[in-house]
Amino acid sequence: MDAWEFLVAETQDEGVVTEVIRPAAVVPEEAARAILMQLALRDVRIGGVWDSEPALWRRFDGPWSGGQSGGQHDANSSSQLLGTIQIAYGVPTRYEITIFRATITKVGQDQGWTVESLCDEALEYGALTLATCPRADLKPPPQPFVMR
Repeated sequence: MDAWEFLVAETQDEGVVTEVIRPAAVVPEEAARAILMQLALRDVRIGGVWDSEPALWRRFDGPWSGGQSGGQHDANSSSQLLGTIQIAYGVPTRYEITIFRATITKVGQDQGWTVESLCDEALEYGALTLATCPRADLKPPPQPFVMR
């Protein structure tokens, strides 16, 4: 399955919990580098549990079939998606990462995962938690234009 098929399946999964992170969590540059390095070292294709893409980090309950030999996730794989973290690289500044939404699948809920625990697992590689992660600076919207 590719990323789009997973997202479609995720949205059709009854019992899915999605939480918009407000204000969005902003991972500072140094922590972002550490997190990305650790997610790459724990990639599902090489025996880990994370699949990181430019807009999405996905947490599985085990490596994809093929393990150390660069496995592929397919319908025959026993690995199940536990949750996803939607992110944006280079926001608000070039080397930061913004976390703006997280989703826990039904399988993830059954295994005790929460939005906070999923985010915390990824953020711990940068010595952060969702609670301690800096937040986006939300400015009030501009005043509407009024003609006089």
